[in-house]
Amino acid sequence: LSLSQAMCQNLGDLSLAGPLKDMNFSIPEGAGVRPIYQFISETPVIFRATGEKDGIIDIVPKTGMLYLNGSLDRETKAVHRLQVECLDENGDVVKGPYSVTIYVEDINDNPPKFDQTTYTGVVRQNSRAGKPFMYVHATDPDDPTTPHAQLTYSILHHFPNPYSDMLFQIDSTTGAISPSRTGSFYLDPQKQNTFTLVVAVKDMAGMTTNAFTSSTDVIINVKESLWKAPPTIYIQENSTETHPVNISQVHSNEADVIYELFEKEGLARFPFSIDRNGVIYVTEPLDREKKDSYLFYAVTKDSVGELVDKPLQIKVIVKDINDNPPVCENALTVFEVQENEGGGSTIGTLHATDMDEKDTLNSRLKFSIESQVPAVPSNNMFIVQQDTGTLQLMSSSLNKQTAANYSLKVMVTDADFQTICEVQVHVIDINDQIPIFEKSDYHNVTVAESIPVGTVILEIQATDTDEPDTGSSHIIYQVEEGDPNHKFIIETDPETNRGFVKINKALDFETDKVHNLVINATNPEPLVSGVQYNASSRTRFKVFVTNMDEPPTFQQPVYTANVSEDIPVNTLVVKAEAYDPEGDTVRYSLEGDVKKWLKIDSSTGNIYTASALDREYKELYKVDIVATETKNAAQRSKIPLILHLKDVNDNPPQLVTDYPTFFCYPVRGGEKALIQATDVDGHVYVPRITFSLGDDMETKKNWEISKVNGTYAHLSPKHGNFEEKVYIVPVIIKDSGNPSLENKVNLEVNVCQCSSEKSCYIKLQHENSKPSAGQAIGILLGVLLVIGAIIGGVFFHMKYKQKNEKKSQQKDAKDQTECVELN
Repeated sequence: LSLSQAMCQNLGDLSLAGPLKDMNFSIPEGAGVRPIYQFISETPVIFRATGEKDGIIDIVPKTGMLYLNGSLDRETKAVHRLQVECLDENGDVVKGPYSVTIYVEDINDNPPKFDQTTYTGVVRQNSRAGKPFMYVHATDPDDPTTPHAQLTYSILHHFPNPYSDMLFQIDSTTGAISPSRTGSFYLDPQKQNTFTLVVAVKDMAGMTTNAFTSSTDVIINVKESLWKAPPTIYIQENSTETHPVNISQVHSNEADVIYELFEKEGLARFPFSIDRNGVIYVTEPLDREKKDSYLFYAVTKDSVGELVDKPLQIKVIVKDINDNPPVCENALTVFEVQENEGGGSTIGTLHATDMDEKDTLNSRLKFSIESQVPAVPSNNMFIVQQDTGTLQLMSSSLNKQTAANYSLKVMVTDADFQTICEVQVHVIDINDQIPIFEKSDYHNVTVAESIPVGTVILEIQATDTDEPDTGSSHIIYQVEEGDPNHKFIIETDPETNRGFVKINKALDFETDKVHNLVINATNPEPLVSGVQYNASSRTRFKVFVTNMDEPPTFQQPVYTANVSEDIPVNTLVVKAEAYDPEGDTVRYSLEGDVKKWLKIDSSTGNIYTASALDREYKELYKVDIVATETKNAAQRSKIPLILHLKDVNDNPPQLVTDYPTFFCYPVRGGEKALIQATDVDGHVYVPRITFSLGDDMETKKNWEISKVNGTYAHLSPKHGNFEEKVYIVPVIIKDSGNPSLENKVNLEVNVCQCSSEKSCYIKLQHENSKPSAGQAIGILLGVLLVIGAIIGGVFFHMKYKQKNEKKSQQKDAKDQTECVELN
């Protein structure tokens, strides 16, 4: 396409023309040959353009048409500055020069390019999610102020990709590559140490329209995490080194982190610290006996205080040194041994402790006897086992008469220390004497069967010549024979060994009139071999029980009976049984039978119904059964009888008439009156009562009834043509018993003028009318007869004037209006 053709082709669209002056133009790059502007002059001139035409921009001398003869390139030159002037035929400037500036508009004609064809990076295992470990970078020569050069990064492919989520992520704006949350958790060089990411960059700010894309490979090497918990740290206690002492070091995967230590135990003093390089120090000597181990954590934080790595657990074990001597468990250890013990017998074990570490040579203890006082009958009466501290007799030569006590000094040693423990051995008497009663027979004791439990009935005494206040001389008394039911008990005074025979359980003359008791006396300490208890350690006596007149005793503490309320009269309800301990005859009676529902056979104790029962009056009916001795009426016993009355359906339902039923006159329709029924019979939950109307046609024509629930129903008028009066509505109510009972009730329903929704008024009026002619004559004659009678009486009986009074007077009846308020 020639310049002239292009100009002609575009000239029709050219609307920009004008006189020569300073001008600015914006032209898209790559637009090709085209006119720009036509400068017009009133006089014939020649136009000339000079400046940064770069062989692309020029002007037609005769027409003043400024044009492009090729495409502009913003990336080559973004601004072209020209001067345009007018010349006459002689070449002299007649106008100008004027400045013409052409700004080249950018188009998206350059794809972005990465700085490198391949990138490599290193990431540490367990690195923080979102923390960049490398960057990729791309450039675009298009105008950076437009979307043409605004770049967006993304990961196209991930080789290999062993999980459903990518292990790496990229910042779409900066090109920063970091582990994803999944990568932070799962990256492991032992499983996969190299990954290849295909990273794409797109211009147009990520928009797909006219966008260019480039890609590059990113090779990522996974290295082992530097952030590892050190092995258990062992520190010897009571170290004399200069503190603080370097004991370990931790390394974060990231640079420029802040290291800190924290512990959860809340120690008063925490003897560890960490510096900015992750070096851990112990700040003071440790004491294993105070605390033998420490557990704390190392953490890393960034500059804003956020955690960088997961906390590492640090464990410190304090190593023991032998810095504690043995300690006797007791300041004085006392053992007892009987004088007849044989050689080799164990007397006891001496206990000592060492605070140094258990089961080590530092805490291993050895025992030896240093001295024995007195040294009789020899100076080696005892031996102690070296490793256990068990004390034994060397021979069977102890004699309390020779030496009643021995004092031993036992040396206890560990590897470096030694301690003396004090031991005393008391030689105790052997139980070679039996208790001997002062009497072999205490004869008889007589007590009443009503004697209270705990009463002392006899004191007994035995003696024992063994060493006082020991198990060999203390005496225990027991009933050996004659008391199978343990009616007696014997208590011992520990100071005097005197025995007190007491009543342990109530006595009963009718069961046991005499108790032949044999008592033995023993020691809590076993007798030595060859010595046995004999008849001297036994005594006997008899207990005679005297009879007391006791009241009758019932076979049961309470009688109960479950009966139906409709059982016939003379039905046997329960049989009461009582007996008299002395064998006397018992007679029965009832007390508290206020309803006279029951009767009792005085000889047999059989209780019958005497009249009809009524559960609705009393569901639980309580009376007392009385048993009385026939020979002594003062001896009587009483127990309750409780009748549980079971319900039968013997009461028809009743309407509740607390609130009169009424409808306001005139009846408009849709009104409802709530009626309620009750049933005094028992029901499991609530009564189930049905409501219906009587069978007469008039009732069903005027009224209808509908159920609300088990005890309520609505009565409604069927029309509005009701007079102002009281209507009788027959209502049938029926319960749910088996068999069921029903009740027909004439319900009074008042249709009245209402003053409110809850009350109505009935006005009662007398008619005011004139009497007829016959009535008037009758009245007049009656009045005249009365007057005549009065005058005649006065005339003929004047002398009785003071004695008689007028006995009748005519009183006019006044009409009254009666107002009845129904609530």
